[in-house]
Amino acid sequence: MMRFTAFPLSLILMIPMAAQVPDDQAPIIKVDVDVVNILCSVRDKHGAYIPNLTKDDFTIFEDGKPQTVRYFNREKDLALTIGLLVDVSRSQENLIGVERQAAAQFFASVLGKKDMAFLISFGAEAELLQDYTNSHRLLRDALDQLRVNAPATGLQPGPVPTIYKPRGTVLFDAVYLATTDRLKGEVGRKAAVLITDGVDQGSRLTLQDAMTAAQKADTVIYSIYYVDPSEYGGRGSWGYTPSDSDLRKMSEETGGRLFRASRKTPLEDIFRQLQEELRNQYAIGYTPANPEKDGKFRKIEIRMHDKEWKVQARKGYFAVKP
Repeated sequence: MMRFTAFPLSLILMIPMAAQVPDDQAPIIKVDVDVVNILCSVRDKHGAYIPNLTKDDFTIFEDGKPQTVRYFNREKDLALTIGLLVDVSRSQENLIGVERQAAAQFFASVLGKKDMAFLISFGAEAELLQDYTNSHRLLRDALDQLRVNAPATGLQPGPVPTIYKPRGTVLFDAVYLATTDRLKGEVGRKAAVLITDGVDQGSRLTLQDAMTAAQKADTVIYSIYYVDPSEYGGRGSWGYTPSDSDLRKMSEETGGRLFRASRKTPLEDIFRQLQEELRNQYAIGYTPANPEKDGKFRKIEIRMHDKEWKVQARKGYFAVKP
């Protein structure tokens, strides 16, 4: 197993030699285009997806100023690059088997011939179990490698919590790594799917860092809030309480959704919902009326022709140089 530093904060990315992309796979083409790309889905007041919309149904605003749509398309068949990030910290130990099986079914259903996927697990550190591939077999093999990744010394809070911050679940670091090191620069639809209880323990980066990285990479984040109640009933809580608030914020800011897994809504059902959403998206592109590349955040607002329709899209982007 090779190791290398993925970015200056020394988050370790471990790549199994067997997980390299096969030589016969087509290379990924990377281009820089001065166009703001928005992926969105639209639902009616009953929550059903609305198909067959045209660009005339959408009005785009950037920082309050209307923009001219350059291209518009329904992206049912546009190539998809998807990264699955699975929480393998100690609190998720009892859920890994279910995650493994459901994710294998999801990959088998959602990946077409033009699509690519990769798999990252994260606990005390982030591990790339499978790099870009279209192979269902390689992805299944990588899912079989999901194992608990926790500090060898255990998670024991120190006498001064602000001084001792154990690296138990590097959620924000993993999101930054996936979007910056893997998804930034890729073309087409890009999504990161997180399966986690939402607890971050010891990331060197912040929630804002993770969201900014995803926005700069034009990546939509879909969060699956999956909690094992037995781990937060006393013996396994370690003073932390699971919450979906950070996951919700990352998803909403990037144009994704938050799902909650439960007995009534098992992981398999959530993956089916996610698959349906990925098949009911529109791609909108516009060249900003403000051409300045000043690195500032620009707010995006989409208004629908029918005010009862609800659009789901990212909240903005950073005007950075290619």
